[in-house]
Amino acid sequence: MATTGTATFNLDLNELVEEAFERCGAELRTGYDLKTARRSLNLLTIEWANRGINLWTIDQGSIAMVQGQIVYDLPVDTIDLLEQVIRTNPGTSSNQLDININRISADTYITIPNKNAQGRPIQVWINRQSGATEPTTGVAYPQINVWPAPDQSNYYTFFYYRLRRMQDAGNGITTQDIPFRFLPCMVAGLAYYLSLKLPNAMERTGMLKQMYDEAWEQAADEDREKAPLRIAPRQMFI
Repeated sequence: MATTGTATFNLDLNELVEEAFERCGAELRTGYDLKTARRSLNLLTIEWANRGINLWTIDQGSIAMVQGQIVYDLPVDTIDLLEQVIRTNPGTSSNQLDININRISADTYITIPNKNAQGRPIQVWINRQSGATEPTTGVAYPQINVWPAPDQSNYYTFFYYRLRRMQDAGNGITTQDIPFRFLPCMVAGLAYYLSLKLPNAMERTGMLKQMYDEAWEQAADEDREKAPLRIAPRQMFI
């Protein structure tokens, strides 16, 4: 018997919400039903960000460093940085060099006596902030503070891998910003969230929570680095 020859199955928002309602023993009937489900879905993706690294949300970025400038904005949807280096001679392919820049805490950064000293940046404090719009100061962009401040322009570039926020649920015709592998987990999670709000579904909450936890464990276990891990002691030079 012939197969379909395709592997493109996905769920748009309406279908995802309908499946979650059906697991609660209910039906999607009104515009408010869709609105409250979309709100729960956005909260669910924020919960996933708090659970740890979701590999599909890793982006690469770069910031051109300016002489004497200490603070630089990151994209507003940045959750955190995973790795970062300073690249010298970024415009040349033969002479460019990636050099490690150490991440330090706010406590360490605040104790640096001369934050305006200039040289090759060797330390960075990542001020994650909220990314929200503040009434008086505008957008609270996540930022990096480098030390020393760059001693020349057009020579250093800050390269990084970051975790970004998952995109919002959107309208009824959009699909979600997740790999297909996480569709069962997202449906299970949304059904659990909805069961906390639908009066006739509360008796299913325990079962739906268990199904959600199992679906998350399966998806998260697959969504991990497959490369071998090598641990070596760091050499200290005195």
